[in-house]
Amino acid sequence: MLRRVSYERVCNVKIGEVGWIEKERPKCGPIDAILKPIAIAPCTSDVHTVWEGAVGERTDMILGHECCGEVIEVGELVKDFKPGDRVLVPAITPDWNSLEAQAGYSMHSGGMLSGWKFSNFKDGVFGEFIHVNDADGNLALLPNGIEPEEACMLSDMVPTGFHGAELADVQFGDEVLVVGIGPVGLMSVAGANLRGASRIFAVGTRPVCIEAAKFYGATDFISYKNGPIAEQVLKLTDGNGVDKIIIAGGTVDTFAEVMECLKPGGKIGNVNYLGSGDYIKIPRIEWGVGMGHKEINGGLMPGGRLRMEKLAKLVSAGKLDLSKLITHRFEGFEYVEEALMLMKDKPRDLIKPVVRVEK
Repeated sequence: MLRRVSYERVCNVKIGEVGWIEKERPKCGPIDAILKPIAIAPCTSDVHTVWEGAVGERTDMILGHECCGEVIEVGELVKDFKPGDRVLVPAITPDWNSLEAQAGYSMHSGGMLSGWKFSNFKDGVFGEFIHVNDADGNLALLPNGIEPEEACMLSDMVPTGFHGAELADVQFGDEVLVVGIGPVGLMSVAGANLRGASRIFAVGTRPVCIEAAKFYGATDFISYKNGPIAEQVLKLTDGNGVDKIIIAGGTVDTFAEVMECLKPGGKIGNVNYLGSGDYIKIPRIEWGVGMGHKEINGGLMPGGRLRMEKLAKLVSAGKLDLSKLITHRFEGFEYVEEALMLMKDKPRDLIKPVVRVEK
């Protein structure tokens, strides 16, 4: 018997369709926690899940993986959190006692991408109640001074964008190309800048994103409308190309588009969710006929408490200003679907919408 609640949940009814659904309150395991959301944010990944079926059919599954919340219940073995705590919630919530976590790949605990549980293997955060596994390992206290709307950016946008800079192994003085300057790409720009990149080429056309990219450290801008990306980069670098590339947007063809402008020994870090297409094509000659030492690394962002705490410290210390990411703010759970449709339609003035749920 389903219980009536004060408001319902935004749900992926099936591929291509969203709606509202009622579900029972999730049960709290001995090491888990139940939260109520304070603020939530839709993501392009939700769009891929619903309208592209990128992770396969998901029926009557609550969407969402970006939020901050208030703890309302903890399991009997949870040591560090209690009801009433306001917490950061990472989009990726690994099982920290898994073999994959012990091997250094916690985001794949239980199988490839299985650390990504919200709206993938279990109900997401667009509901009245949110279940978080392994609370001590995955939650972090929301520091004073960080607004709940900005805290949502710490769930996914910041750690994913920064992971792009990590995967590309950006070093002091590197010249870096960032493909795509939506919210993840903007955080890739910020991450590359914090890691010491000397010049950052950003690929994008929307004025609101270009202005934000300048704020986060981009030095040069490239429009795919003006010709092949690689040709433009080579022209701007006197034919030398770049040391590192971060792919935060595009398609399965983007790798082929940029390989030519990557120096031998260079690295590509991909954090773009490839929602469609069957194969990634790598051009033979531009890849050095297989011997160019041009490395491609693609990875799901790390989750967990420690990463959330460290990223939050950057905000608290004034090293990272997240307010530039949020262009649309809503008050009330009833606006979640509208915010989701903004992410789907991507109007020119959009970077990221956030819905404040807490009354």
